[in-house]
Amino acid sequence: MSTLLTLLDAIDDLPQARNLREHTYQALGDTVVDVGCGGGRVVGELAARGVRAIGIDLDPAMIEIAIERWPTSEFHVADATALPLDDGSVTGYRADKVLHALAEPERAVVEARRVLARNGRAVLVGQDWDTFVIDSDDPELTRTLVHARADGMPSPRVARRYRNLLLDNGFANVTVEVHTIAWTGAACLPILANIAGEGAWLNDQAGRARSDRLFVAVPFFLASGTRAD
Repeated sequence: MSTLLTLLDAIDDLPQARNLREHTYQALGDTVVDVGCGGGRVVGELAARGVRAIGIDLDPAMIEIAIERWPTSEFHVADATALPLDDGSVTGYRADKVLHALAEPERAVVEARRVLARNGRAVLVGQDWDTFVIDSDDPELTRTLVHARADGMPSPRVARRYRNLLLDNGFANVTVEVHTIAWTGAACLPILANIAGEGAWLNDQAGRARSDRLFVAVPFFLASGTRAD
């Protein structure tokens, strides 16, 4: 299993993340594309609700895992800016923890509008990579590590732009919510390892987890809007 998928599973297995995920399913209609589907969890959950769900990911290895996990569901290897879908062919569009990986996230939002039917709903979800709250005895190093990780991504701060991206690209009824997920145990260590790598700082956080003193909080931004004609 890839390091990325391990990281995604660590987040998605949390009850708070599960509640947020289910919240994003509201009003998506009966045909939904999940862009950046990873291991396919959302596709499987939507299919269980009677929705025709289509998973899209640029990574062929992710799609292979998704097919293994959800063999009766529909998955495609494709770019978020060039979806293999007809104009107006879906009632719901969902992009979760993916736009930060795009150099031009606005192109994905333009593509979302293209594939959505009239009044179709788009949901964008993700964290601002500068905004991790981590208790540490070395706050200066912690800030440095968080910001360095953010600066290594194409669009680390795109989540704070979700509302404007929707407004600027043909969406109406745009709303924004913030849902904070907090960790206090070892399940968060893969996320911290993704930020800092191996070393004394991560070892300290692992020690905090063992003694029930770890605290990490991450605000997730959820923006949604409907296709305006």
